[in-house]
Amino acid sequence: MIRREALERRRSSGGVPVVPPAGAPQSIAVLRALQLGDMLCAVPALRALRSAYPHARLTLIGLPGARELAARFSCYVDDFIEFPGFPGLPERGCDPRAFTAFLAEAQDRRFDLALQLHGDGRVTNAVTALLGARHCAGFFPRGGTCPDPLRFLPWEPREHEVLRPLRLLERLGVAGAGIELEFPIDEVDRGELAALAQAFRFRPSQCVCVHPGAQLASRRWPPERFARVADALAVEGHTVLLTGTAGEAAITCAVAGAMRSRAIDLTGRTSLGSLAALVAKARLVVCNDTGISHVAAATKTPSVVVSCGADTARWAPLDPSRHRVLAYELVCRPCGYTACPYGHECALGVDPEAVIAEARALLERYPTGSARAHARPAAAAVARS
Repeated sequence: MIRREALERRRSSGGVPVVPPAGAPQSIAVLRALQLGDMLCAVPALRALRSAYPHARLTLIGLPGARELAARFSCYVDDFIEFPGFPGLPERGCDPRAFTAFLAEAQDRRFDLALQLHGDGRVTNAVTALLGARHCAGFFPRGGTCPDPLRFLPWEPREHEVLRPLRLLERLGVAGAGIELEFPIDEVDRGELAALAQAFRFRPSQCVCVHPGAQLASRRWPPERFARVADALAVEGHTVLLTGTAGEAAITCAVAGAMRSRAIDLTGRTSLGSLAALVAKARLVVCNDTGISHVAAATKTPSVVVSCGADTARWAPLDPSRHRVLAYELVCRPCGYTACPYGHECALGVDPEAVIAEARALLERYPTGSARAHARPAAAAVARS
């Protein structure tokens, strides 16, 4: 159970129970069983739901890794149910027995509203219907079956992933509460970062984070090109930190091996929280189009993002002045392959010198990072009242 006390505080004020509006949903399920960046893009929708329905119990249905995010966003999310996978969805293999137990738990919640925020609905609309909610809402593919004309919208393939859920909520009568991303950082995260900084002797505010990994090989810029960028920044006096998960050690090792300058390798040494704390303090992030790009957007840390294979219209940060996305456009984008079978032209088409130029421009434009706003938007404070 995720911070039930926070929910109870929202339901009453000064000991006087808050009576929800007639017809307002008492319990809402949000299905979005996707990765870190996808989840962060949904935060403005969660914020809008909380602002519109402060009394409601909101349950996030996601992959195991989203459990920590649900706890971090306890101001918006009250509960979490782990999604066990479903045939036809690539994010996780499906265990039929686990899925049966999952459905029993979800149906026992008797949700008033289930929101399908996971893809175009070809597969996930069926999953959403099985949750047993009084009403379902979401998206359906153009030319496909619309489950409910009042609550389902046609899927727009190139719509931005932050704006798409907000369009659905607007259809449901829920006003937006801003489009800014968030990532709550607490004292534990800051303490972990301080310990790393002391152990490896660096000052986060003087660092550039180079994050060369991504879940899919088709989304990765070559390590030697990251090394070229890292060397250029190191020569100019910046402390270069290589970051990544333990499973990405071979990638960061390849970058370090191709560099002429020294870099501090933090691969596998950061938790999600301490990585976010580091990004929030850093001068700049250089990365692929992956989760850390959205963390940088949430903390307003300048970033240069090399987008290989992804659809930039859907995933690029919404602030192009602070976050520069470089992409080599080809007819095969967005890429549907785990590894490119065509020579990875979309990656090779992005010149390291162009990335270096964008990095220098951002470092000059944001010399100290002092103008960042790391706190949650004001709407979050209203939602908690």
